[in-house]
Amino acid sequence: MAIFIQQLVNGLALGLVYSLVAVGYSLVFGILRLINFSHGAVYSFGAHVAFFFVGIHFGPIPAIAMAVIITGFLGVLIDKAALAPLRKKRSVPIAALVTTLGISNIIQNLLVVRFGSQRKPFPDFFGLGVFSLAGIQLNSRQFVMFGVSLALLLILLLIVQRTKIGLAMRATAQNVKAAALMGINVNNVITLTFLMGGASAAIAGGMVSGYYQVVYPGMGFMISLKAFAASVLGGIGSLSGALVGGLAVGIIESIAALYIGSNYRDSMAFIILIAVLIFRPAGLFGKNEVIKV
Repeated sequence: MAIFIQQLVNGLALGLVYSLVAVGYSLVFGILRLINFSHGAVYSFGAHVAFFFVGIHFGPIPAIAMAVIITGFLGVLIDKAALAPLRKKRSVPIAALVTTLGISNIIQNLLVVRFGSQRKPFPDFFGLGVFSLAGIQLNSRQFVMFGVSLALLLILLLIVQRTKIGLAMRATAQNVKAAALMGINVNNVITLTFLMGGASAAIAGGMVSGYYQVVYPGMGFMISLKAFAASVLGGIGSLSGALVGGLAVGIIESIAALYIGSNYRDSMAFIILIAVLIFRPAGLFGKNEVIKV
């Protein structure tokens, strides 16, 4: 039982990070109905920016703060330089999807050119010790990942559900043309969406790099797929769904590593994804009806 609870705690901490990455998918999909497959590369970019500033003797919090700012603007740049022209020309949706795949490859290759393809040691930001509670080993990195991820997710939910900016985002997600007719600056809403998505990816990248103490250009590939599975499980486009889906994926893969073996933990996210698409394509919180905002 102690081992089970230990894995459950590990799954909760990791699941909240999946949720934070999944939020980026849900935000963009909610507004543009687009799966942003460059999100994993943006996550990796944020981790490398934090790694760079740590290397020039920034502290952990300033380094992650710089990563949040720079990566947030990278998200905006991706939209303005590549996706906005496609929307202006009313291109087919598949064009934007393929564009995000190309952007992902470009970002990853730029990281290889600048930092190299090998794995590099990342400093242990929050390794303040290991605590034992009723036979369960808890370390400070898990507390930090859990606390920071949960706080940021709640802040994002509060922004979307309780502020005028969030109202504009929900209105744009419901009907872009109607939102524009009501005086909402749709372009600003989209810019803010990509800014928030990039910032959340940078925070997740910095925390995961500090947790595993390693950083490399391809680190965003697997976690982006797991976060995508989490967003589909919760109902892509729903922030609360991203939170629940990320927790579910993190817990299930941790328990699977205990009872099935660690070699199969990565496959659990895809098993969940396939099952959700078969039995509940809209996800746990996905809805098809029109919602007035």
